[in-house]
Parts: sequence; structure tokens; C-alpha cells
Amino acid sequence: MTSNEGDNGDSHPEKRRFSDPTSRESNERSFVPQDDMMAKIGIILPVAEGRMEGETPSWSDLLAMSQRAEELGFDSVWVVDHLIVQSDTEPTAGVWECWSLLSALAAATSRVELGTLVLCNSFRNPALVAKMAETVDEISNGRLILGLGAGHHEPEFRAFGFPFDHRASRFEEAIQIIAPLLRDGAVDFQGRYYEAHNCELRPRGPRPNGPPIVIGTSGKRMLDITARYADGWNVYFDKTGNTVDGFRQISHELDRACESIGRDPSTIERSVSVIVGVDGRTSVPGVAAPILTGSPEDLANEFRAYAEAGADHIQVRVEPNTVSGVEDLAKVLGK
Repeated sequence: MTSNEGDNGDSHPEKRRFSDPTSRESNERSFVPQDDMMAKIGIILPVAEGRMEGETPSWSDLLAMSQRAEELGFDSVWVVDHLIVQSDTEPTAGVWECWSLLSALAAATSRVELGTLVLCNSFRNPALVAKMAETVDEISNGRLILGLGAGHHEPEFRAFGFPFDHRASRFEEAIQIIAPLLRDGAVDFQGRYYEAHNCELRPRGPRPNGPPIVIGTSGKRMLDITARYADGWNVYFDKTGNTVDGFRQISHELDRACESIGRDPSTIERSVSVIVGVDGRTSVPGVAAPILTGSPEDLANEFRAYAEAGADHIQVRVEPNTVSGVEDLAKVLGK
């Protein structure tokens, strides 16, 4: 495979803030103590059937949660990217399409950052992903965080006709199209799985180098790709066991991947998703990891521990995953 852009292992993105204060108003939280050891806090929306206290969230529900999170001072709102979820232990659940929701939220909010957690590479053509990302970044006035991943849930690949083989190899080619298009505005690439010939990204949005690219992964090969191409990295709570130690261990593996190619590990922002129970919630059907519970002080200390372990941004799946759950979480964090 060949590419004349974005494939230089000696050239890595410099660390940049996910929010760009030059393109919009400052994005500071109102409820979290403003000390150096606190990470940004975002909300993960419940976009699947049965995920909102057993009910299927409507667009009006998701809009209300997002706008309430913005009003309360949360930093970000995140949408997962699945098409259908099937398991041996839980009923099959359909899922609202990620990018359609994110596009609508870009127009319906004004301050919070908006992220994909994370966009499945095989579901969309990579050059089109770059085009879509630049357009949503324009709609949102520079608030998009483009989270990308290789995907893992085989049933949805099979059901919707997407190839499940060579996912890391497909991703490695895709990022060599997406990254240079967003950062430089052009790419010429020929690979085994994808191609983009003399492709230009026009018009450009509010940020000269496009939105930040975050790769969600815990596997060695994908961590190597993250070290080479990404602005940020994310790991989900099912990979960390919903613990700080689990996050720290995988973060150290990313450090080693960076050092192996001569990249300063501090140039990659780190984010982690956690699942938190409020209002007495101590367990969630279908979730094996223990959920975070406790007093407001206990939870605040846990978030600080993540920050001390290197997390710049924490995405919270709060249970109950409702407007009231978001409000209770805000109280825990000091609102």
C-alpha cells in the first residue's frame, strides 16, 4: 500500500486542546472545582432500545438530555456508534444511527463539545467520514471530537453486510485517508481496502487542521496506530474494568507505543469512559464491570484519581441514564 501523505512515522500530531478557544467561546465547566487535577467531564447518551430506564429514548429525550447537560456545565456529549446489539444474555437492541444524531445535536446545542464514542471504521467510507466530520465541525462551530475505532461487535457487521475481516488493517488504511484530509485538506492514497485519488477536502470548516482525531482501543496494534496518527486516545469501561488501575495499565501501554516510534507520550490527550450509579443505583443489566457508586465525595475523589492517572477527559454513562440522572450527577460534582 502506498500513500504520499499522512504516512510519515517520524511526524506526529502535536498535542492540542480538544476545544479550540480561537473558534468559539470558552468552554469552561461551571460545576467542577477548577483545580489542576480535574479532567473534563462529558455525558454518554443512551441511544439504544431499552437504555433509558427500560424504555427506548426518542429524539426529544436525547435532545433534552444534551441541552440539560449543557445548561448544567458539562463539557461534552457523546454518541456511541452501533447498529444493533445482540448477546446471549440480553434481548437484541436496535440503536439510533450515530452520525445522524450528532449532526442534529450540532445544530441544537451551542457550547458542549460533541464526540463519537467511537465511529466504526467499516460502516462508512473514510474519505466521506472526513467530509462529514468537516461539515459537522462547521455546523457546531468547531465543537466536534472525531472518535474512531475498528469495531468489534460481529453480529452487527454480519446483519448489515459489512466485512468483519482484517479490521485493524482496514482501519490503518482508513486513517491514512482521514487524517491528511482533515489536517492538510488533501490526500492521494491507494491501498488494498480503500483508495482516494487526488482527493481534496473543500470547503474547510472553522479549524484550519480540522477536528481532533481520537482513536478508541486497547489492543497493541491499534495502540501503535494511535501513537502514529491520533491527537487523542480513548478506552471504554469494559476494557478497564471501570477502574483507575485498568485505565492506568492500558495508558502505560500507549506510552510504550509512542516511545517505540519516538513520539512524546504527553502529546496524546487521554480519555476514559466510566459508568456511574446515582440515586442508589448499584448494578446495570448487561454490564459486567462494577459501577462506580458512593457519596459525592467518593465519586469526586474517583474522578480526581482518573485525572491523576493521566485522564484529560472522562465520559460518564450515568445510571439512571435520564435527564434526572444527569441532574443528580451534576449535584455529585458540586452544582
